[in-house]
Amino acid sequence: MRRRVDENIPERTGKKPKETPNAEWHEETRSRSSWKTWIKWTLLFLCVLYVATPFIIRLFPGLLQHLVYSHAVLYFVDLSRPSDLGLNHTVNMYLTSEEGVTLGVWHTVPEKKWKEAQGKGLDWYEKSLGDGSPVFIYLHGNTNNRAAPHRIGVANVLSSLGYHAVVMDYRGFGDSTGEPTEAGLSTDALYLYHWVRARSKGSLVVIWGHSLGTGVSTNIAVKLQEQGTPVDAVILEGAFKTAKIPNPSKYPHPFTWYYRRFPYIQYFFQDLHERNKLIFPTDENLKKMRTPLLILHSKDDHLVPYQLAEERYRIAKTALKSDDKVKLVLFDGSHGYLHNGLYRDPALPGIVREFVQSLKA
Repeated sequence: MRRRVDENIPERTGKKPKETPNAEWHEETRSRSSWKTWIKWTLLFLCVLYVATPFIIRLFPGLLQHLVYSHAVLYFVDLSRPSDLGLNHTVNMYLTSEEGVTLGVWHTVPEKKWKEAQGKGLDWYEKSLGDGSPVFIYLHGNTNNRAAPHRIGVANVLSSLGYHAVVMDYRGFGDSTGEPTEAGLSTDALYLYHWVRARSKGSLVVIWGHSLGTGVSTNIAVKLQEQGTPVDAVILEGAFKTAKIPNPSKYPHPFTWYYRRFPYIQYFFQDLHERNKLIFPTDENLKKMRTPLLILHSKDDHLVPYQLAEERYRIAKTALKSDDKVKLVLFDGSHGYLHNGLYRDPALPGIVREFVQSLKA
């Protein structure tokens, strides 16, 4: 007897029927696809921007000013309240270097005056500059403002040694008004120097420049020398050769470090520095300076190769014709200080103290 085969009954194959994906599975698949697309287009945009930047700057040379100074990169703190950052013996003040330009400045007194400084106003801090302790004017590098951790670190080192630290934000940086230019930064630094010198009553006044600040420091050191009022000494930390790109194939430029793997791109910047008056001729300044000099540099500096510090040392020593007035200190690269971290070295206070003592000899 034949068995009737019901056509509606699925044939038994021993395999489970496939399950239809549910809505949740479809949603997850679409989500993954969306993320992959977003990442792909983001990476593509960054690559295009990376390659296009030199061409854009070539077309709009004014952008180079923002690339070099990077003053629009902010560190969001209330700069009028240095105590919020642990600087309890520091006062905030504003000085006018020229019409329309107001500079934000911090003055940190020696650590030994910590208790005495509590609750004191601007007049007390201003008068304290004449207490006989050395005064350091700190000229910082590009990007950010006077509240950057490594800048606070230097102020703390100087204060612990019994020195005054006066830290300024150039025009356009932090809460200072105006737009940065090489001439403008030098004007600001010169004004601050004369302001400090008028109140220091014969105390040692030393200029400490870091990175971009080394260019400003040597600019005003030469100017003060020409005016017959030379600064007592200069410290250069992480000093570069010049803001103008000298030889991209030999020396990577600190302001185009992200293009080092494509050296040909750096040639797009060659004449733009002159057109924008961004030179900071450190080497030429060192040939003219007769000021005692201390050069500090980390061997693992990722922006300015330490060989440039050795070159600056040779130039200064030749110009001064003295081994006593010029000193170079290189810090071992194993510490990981890079371009901004020298303030963390335990030997730094002793190095600075010895340098100051040599100025008094």
